[in-house]
Amino acid sequence: MPNEKTNVIEQLLERSHRLGADPRNTNYAGGNTSAKGAAPDPVTGEEVELLWVKGSGGDLGTLKQAGLAVLRLDRLSSLVNVYPGVDREDEMVAAFDYCLHGKGGAAPSIDTAMHGLVTAAHVDHLHPDAGIALATAADGEELTRRVFGDRVVWVPWRRPGFQLGLDIAAIKDANPQAIGCVLGGHGITAWGATSEECEARSLEIIRTAETYLNEHGRPDPFGAVVHQTLPEAERHERAAALMPHIRGLAATDVRVVGHYTDSPEVLDFVSRAEHPRLAALGTSCPDHFLRTKVAPLVLDLPPDTPLERAVERLRELHAAYRAGYTAYYERHATPGSPPMRGADPAIVLVPGVGMFSFGKDKQTARVAGEFYVNAINVMRGAESVSSYAPIPESEKFRIEYWELEEAKLRRLPRPKPLATRIALVTGGGSGIGAATARRLAAEGACVVVADRDLAAAEKVTAEIGAAAHRVSDVAVAVGVDVTSEEQVATAVRAGVLAFGGVDLVVNNAGLSLSRSLLETSLADWDLQHDVMARGSFLVSRETARVLIDQGMGGDIVYIASKNSVFAGPNNVAYGAAKADQAHQVRLLAAELGGHGIRVNGINPDGVVRGSGIFASGWGANRAAVYGVEEDKLGEFYAQRTLLKREVLPEHVAAAVFALTGSDLPLTTGLHVPVDAGVAAAFLR
Repeated sequence: MPNEKTNVIEQLLERSHRLGADPRNTNYAGGNTSAKGAAPDPVTGEEVELLWVKGSGGDLGTLKQAGLAVLRLDRLSSLVNVYPGVDREDEMVAAFDYCLHGKGGAAPSIDTAMHGLVTAAHVDHLHPDAGIALATAADGEELTRRVFGDRVVWVPWRRPGFQLGLDIAAIKDANPQAIGCVLGGHGITAWGATSEECEARSLEIIRTAETYLNEHGRPDPFGAVVHQTLPEAERHERAAALMPHIRGLAATDVRVVGHYTDSPEVLDFVSRAEHPRLAALGTSCPDHFLRTKVAPLVLDLPPDTPLERAVERLRELHAAYRAGYTAYYERHATPGSPPMRGADPAIVLVPGVGMFSFGKDKQTARVAGEFYVNAINVMRGAESVSSYAPIPESEKFRIEYWELEEAKLRRLPRPKPLATRIALVTGGGSGIGAATARRLAAEGACVVVADRDLAAAEKVTAEIGAAAHRVSDVAVAVGVDVTSEEQVATAVRAGVLAFGGVDLVVNNAGLSLSRSLLETSLADWDLQHDVMARGSFLVSRETARVLIDQGMGGDIVYIASKNSVFAGPNNVAYGAAKADQAHQVRLLAAELGGHGIRVNGINPDGVVRGSGIFASGWGANRAAVYGVEEDKLGEFYAQRTLLKREVLPEHVAAAVFALTGSDLPLTTGLHVPVDAGVAAAFLR
């Protein structure tokens, strides 16, 4: 019997992975699969019938056994006898806990009843674009009959829950010839006696719907082209210019991270005459609008509108959107409804440019955009053979502000300190920069790792993203020579397009040549001032534009040096450049404070281990100056400090976090020594 149980689970996971790997079958984290089978009760040793079903919040494509909820089928079926009716069906979710087998695995989802009550060994519930297109067509029931005959049955819209499970079970029993059903406004469900049969039937429903739409649909369901799409380079430049403004608007209530999409589906949709009408109707499938909100904000200006006017209009539309969303909430809220979660859009559509999506982190923002692409596909399919008719606004509200959804939100872990913050770290490929990038990411930030050595930056981003679903959801690498005005602008633009903007800037790029005054050439002097003084200025200026456009405040941190205040031998160019950086901190703190932007500095000393500067010859030169072996330089520096401890890159990274986390919100213009105590460098 253990072999039978193992086989059932393996088949279920393999089927889930195949179905979830193809976006035509279902969206990310959408839908669920299940299997029924026998397993021994660990207490009695007797066989019991169990249901394994994808748990709440999981993704089919990456589902693991731990993501399955495991319930006793006899107990789940017996819930029918105590079901209090549709008005109290939400109470049944808590009852699932009394049906769990052993520890029960993952938390059961709202669709558990559908899988348990349908009398088939295997059940798939999916959200394919083609299936939802039929489900949201004005004459969806007739279309379902026309496309499938009596092989697939229509189920009128009902909010997911226990009653929907009862409805589908009854329809299946009344239609023994059926292989599945189309759920009005929602998706599809299929069933089978074996895992293979169930999967085959799911795919039959999806591919048949796709074929019908392709063969019978109108070629231009979104109408005539009224806005020309900008060429790619111009489009991305415009997107980067708009995105900080849009992100600032979308973060009026709650800070968000952004994602930019200019896929062919999006660009075609926003170029067509019907897109404002269809966008206003909103999405239909619950999985869609829970992530995209009821409807997007749509810019109603052509792509060649001057930037200033486009921003002004976005502000006007945003105010109207917030008023409209508040009115939507007030129309449908009851005394028991959860508080309004925020009135800002999650999706913003811009003709000729594309789509901007927002969420609590990069993955959430990206997935919201992917879901709206699903919604575009649904609208295209429905409009091509009928007219798009999503579920009523009142039903959308019932799901968006469902107490069960609210409970799911309450179960989410507390956000990390730098969640929703976007950091750009120069010199991020090694030493202090790499340690800082890792620390900021560990504290929840999205990180742009910028370095002249792109391969080194990519290595750091790979390390940061090792545990992420996608590396680009947490970190991106950009190659940049900070002495180049053009390259700095390009790097900042890349960060904006990747995450929506910039909130936290770390000016860390640097180098040093240890030479006496008489040995220091003009080229030596210029190189060090170009990289550190000029480079920091260029990075600060370019990122300040973004910070100001966002209107969300922010942080700029300079990694200066103990040498900015300490006079030592053979160090004139480096020390002078660091002193320049140190004063930039004070100047910019005074200038940018009115925008809520804090500017602080860190003065490290003797960071030898992992340092690109020391490895490039500086360490050997400094060791020669002090008359010690190069591999003992870190120990030498430690012994001359008050604390007698070596300074590591991670110590500097910790200081960056201390300055930019939530504990020092009113600190600006400060220099923090991270030198283990060098009395000669005390600030006074």
